[in-house]
Amino acid sequence: MMGFHWLLRASRWARHPPPLSRVLLVLAVVAACAALWGAERWGLLPDWMQSERLPGRVIR
Repeated sequence: MMGFHWLLRASRWARHPPPLSRVLLVLAVVAACAALWGAERWGLLPDWMQSERLPGRVIR
């Protein structure tokens, strides 16, 4: 269950929504992350952008 603090925050956000420029910025960042994830998933990234596992201890 949501706390009372989050309900107050949601009501304040509903009364005063963020500016359109901030919404577009967040959507652009999400789209860029999704594009990079898709390119990595399909193997479209060049070799220099690939991450490699380093030998050594596994941190858990």
